[in-house]
Amino acid sequence: MTNSAQKDSITMIRTKEPKPRRIQKALFALDAVKAERCRRSFYYFMREFWDCISAETPRWNWHIEYLTSQLQQLAMHVAQGLSKEHDMIINIPPGSTKSITCTIMFPVWCWLNWHWMRFIVGSYSGALSLEHAETSRDLIRSDKFQRLFPYLKIKQDKDTKSNFKITKILPNGDVEIGGNRYSTSVGGTLTGFHAHILIVDDPLDPNRAASEVEINKANRWISQTLSTRKVDKEITPMILIMQRLHENDPTGYLLARKSNIFHICIPGEIRTEGFKEKVAPKDLISKYKDGLMDPVRLSWQVLQDMQEDLGQYGYAGQVGQNPVPPGGGMFKVDHFQVVDKMPAPVNIERVVRYWDKAGTEGGGAYTVGVKLAKLKSKKWIVVDVKRGQWATEEREAIIRETAEADGKEVTIYIEQEPGSGGKESLEASIRNLAGFTVYGDRPSGDKVYRADPWSVQVNNGNVYLLKGEWNHKYIEEHRYFPYGTYKDQVDASSGAFSKLALRKVVKVIG
Repeated sequence: MTNSAQKDSITMIRTKEPKPRRIQKALFALDAVKAERCRRSFYYFMREFWDCISAETPRWNWHIEYLTSQLQQLAMHVAQGLSKEHDMIINIPPGSTKSITCTIMFPVWCWLNWHWMRFIVGSYSGALSLEHAETSRDLIRSDKFQRLFPYLKIKQDKDTKSNFKITKILPNGDVEIGGNRYSTSVGGTLTGFHAHILIVDDPLDPNRAASEVEINKANRWISQTLSTRKVDKEITPMILIMQRLHENDPTGYLLARKSNIFHICIPGEIRTEGFKEKVAPKDLISKYKDGLMDPVRLSWQVLQDMQEDLGQYGYAGQVGQNPVPPGGGMFKVDHFQVVDKMPAPVNIERVVRYWDKAGTEGGGAYTVGVKLAKLKSKKWIVVDVKRGQWATEEREAIIRETAEADGKEVTIYIEQEPGSGGKESLEASIRNLAGFTVYGDRPSGDKVYRADPWSVQVNNGNVYLLKGEWNHKYIEEHRYFPYGTYKDQVDASSGAFSKLALRKVVKVIG
């Protein structure tokens, strides 16, 4: 090799970039590509940053890509300052990643492109709303997010879960104040706050959805309070995300009163009568596999378990998006199985006696005490029913005698009627049952909705009746419920079932 060639070779070696620096540059280039793809696609952004907010393995069903696409279109419309085409309502079953998609990640994705956007986000629970906001903040603060988008920060002196503000670092180093996220609960005050996009995620608590008071409160807040909190009334849209809970829930209320709504309705399955008709837009029907929206998240086994937990009405609303109230024929009484003897004690898991008291002698409602056993086979047996129109003194004596006959291993529940009189009556019964395990129960909601989970067990043939004189009247009351004259045996049965099946924490009185 000539001296000249040797010099050229040495120069190449000396000027060649070190390998670590080349790798670093390649990683920077890869991050730049990822960042650009995130800005262009909300769906890609969700997939890229899922691990920053959840330790669960993601399941990318078709509905997530569809929802992200529709939300992206809505945000772009707002960003361009175009007149609002419609508000958006999304009805989808629980456990479908709806809150992560619409409430946690969507505002953050918007800020990547339009850091000035302002959001008001509400839920039935202030704690839930703040939890969603905190997750959004954690996402922005994450190392990965700051590596890809170092120009977006949370303003230090405006950094609370209920109200945080975004800043953008410009290429020249200047800091530009951006939009914000204000989180509240249904019924909460919004004075002084306005948004480019309004988001309502679960405006009703599923456990209180049968309450007319709660329904009316949510509808008034959405239509009279939230609707006035828009930066520009011609542009700002509202996004409502919920599973159906009642005919007149916010979805039903708004659909009956407004025409400019883009309605996305995705039932969990479409085989049950009335569910397929609810799918919107209709072309989404072709996305279902074996009648299922999501065979992984919501398999037929999962849906069967949900129906047992939610009852017919709850299942129709929350899964089928078809909240039709149960009517006559709610109980398939021919599915009761009458047996001659009790199962062996080794097969019995737990036994309760639930009392629904009435105070009228010789007329009016009945006092009913239903004794129900939960079997280890996941079946149920109604062991005994005490029923009568007794005066207070006689009623309390019968309740005491029944407890002594049942034995101390049977847990007793007594329903508390509304008002101070109901509380005093319950306390008197508790004192009367000194020495026994007794709990007071104050159920909420209509008797029909409370009976719904119990009806699922009856209709699936999971309930036995121990043969007795009470069988006929018990079956007939179930046959005509809720349109029959009396509902006390059904109410006491559903109360007993709720204590055995749901094992809710209850307060001991006395």
